[in-house]
Amino acid sequence: AVAAGHPLTAQAGARALAEGGNAVDACVAAAFAAAVTESPFTGPGSGGFMLIHRASDGSTSLADFFVAGPGLGGGAVPAGGMQEVGVSFGAGTTTQMFLIGPASAAVPGTVAGLEATHMLYGRLPWSELLTPGIELARNGVALTESQAHIHALLDPILRFESEGRRVYSNEDGSLPGVGDRLRFPDLAATLEAIASDGAAALYEGERAQAILATVQGGGGALTAEDLAAYRVEWRRPVEAGFGDYRVLSNPPPSSGGVLIAYGLAILQRLGVSAAGSADALGRLIEVMREQTRARDDAFARDLHDGGLSERLLGEAAQDAALERILASEPGTADPAASGTTHISVLDGDGNAAALSTSTGSGSGVIVPGTGIYLNNMLGEADLVSGAPVPPGRRLTSMMAPTIALDPDGAARLVVGSAGSARLRGAIMQVVVNVLEHGMSVSDAIDSPRVHVDEPEIHCEGGHLAASLDELEELGYELNRWPSRNLFFGGVAAVEVAADGTLAAAGDPRRGGAGVVVSEE
Repeated sequence: AVAAGHPLTAQAGARALAEGGNAVDACVAAAFAAAVTESPFTGPGSGGFMLIHRASDGSTSLADFFVAGPGLGGGAVPAGGMQEVGVSFGAGTTTQMFLIGPASAAVPGTVAGLEATHMLYGRLPWSELLTPGIELARNGVALTESQAHIHALLDPILRFESEGRRVYSNEDGSLPGVGDRLRFPDLAATLEAIASDGAAALYEGERAQAILATVQGGGGALTAEDLAAYRVEWRRPVEAGFGDYRVLSNPPPSSGGVLIAYGLAILQRLGVSAAGSADALGRLIEVMREQTRARDDAFARDLHDGGLSERLLGEAAQDAALERILASEPGTADPAASGTTHISVLDGDGNAAALSTSTGSGSGVIVPGTGIYLNNMLGEADLVSGAPVPPGRRLTSMMAPTIALDPDGAARLVVGSAGSARLRGAIMQVVVNVLEHGMSVSDAIDSPRVHVDEPEIHCEGGHLAASLDELEELGYELNRWPSRNLFFGGVAAVEVAADGTLAAAGDPRRGGAGVVVSEE
């Protein structure tokens, strides 16, 4: 079973499974397809993580191929040179500001990561896994309603420069809408080169030189040494108990996984009430406030210095959190931005893989002649904290590919989400819905969500009015959204149901899809 942010992404993963591939093969195939179907969010210019669980020995490991700070051999990272662009999620919502341009691009890692995970765990030939993505790039992809909405929302970034206007416009120069077909011949050629030569096609040779010329020409610090020195790092997942399950996620120096583990640990001590009740929502809100409160100066320091997981998952930190909740202490602000895509896979042997990749909000820069859309991670204030990133250092990330194991150590749920700071809440709510409330992954993903953005509590359309009324009576300041919205994340999840069958679901907020591959 495979779930992803676009039906064609999921179908590419399902194709790999049907051809005898395993969970990692499916993730790789789906990822290269997503570079076309979800090009504003992912592609060769992105970074990411893959969490892999092997049924044969019960091991779970995290491949970190997120972006790194540029500037090796080239001096300090420039402080300026980025352009500010505003993006709104719709009428009546707050406009978020993004820093973009060539100087916002960090060292990409996704292609190196997909190659490394495939070399260790893949079963099908590498070149075969790129075939669906190449076909999609050559033939083009018609925009779905969800994708057309995303393109319209991100239009100030996607068509910021001339190359973006060429790639992301109709022939008459207009913004593509539902049913309009986008073709990516330059990206197809790049994917063909990667299929033939592996990651070297991106980190060496003419495409590497094109990337460097584009970034350096726009004031960025990326160097040939950065590309040549980039390596995938393997990490031990952060782990939290939740009921009878072990929940594994992305460890530091990334922040999303440890905050999910921290939130689940506190929620378990508080106890979970009936789904959708004011009591259940109130507990979620208070846990989310604690997750944000945990992001203090010590948190930022310990992400790289070590000891953060042990501190937050220890009794002292959780005791202090419970005291603050009981004292009804006010929350603190949590900056949020960026776009991500996620793929979840379970194969017939019980192996699981969860892959999250991201270009941030996108830099607005497509490298001419390559189709490579660069990330803007150096422009994401939430990731760099306004300070220069040392060359070669991994940036932190909110991305949190997550796997829940049952008491026997078998994969029960594979889940991840888009949504920047909102993704940890989306993942946590789906985990609770499936493992605690017994919902199917489809129902768990479709259920309305909440997000804390002090002083407001954003409540997605679909909540019981009586529950929200009760929350307001308790003093919570609610922003009631009229309907579901991709603001609340884009979850993709697969599960092993109680009867042993597999199920998969993509988030309707993002036009996602799930596919279960028959054994016949």
